[in-house]
Amino acid sequence: MIEINTKIKKWGNSLATVIPKDIAEKANLKVGRNIKLLIPLKKANLEKRFGRLKNWKKSTEQIMREIDEGW
Repeated sequence: MIEINTKIKKWGNSLATVIPKDIAEKANLKVGRNIKLLIPLKKANLEKRFGRLKNWKKSTEQIMREIDEGW
């Protein structure tokens, strides 16, 4: 996988980005070839990704004491 930083530009009514020539050659990109762009979202919804802890009853202090006991 190749990672690049590039700017989004307006192109008519759409948005576009430019892939530098050296990167395109390295990735063997050709006109008409389909590619996949991975676009990170600014705000990650951690609850949606990892779920929600239900019935969480231990305090931070209790957890720290349990960790200390293990050492």
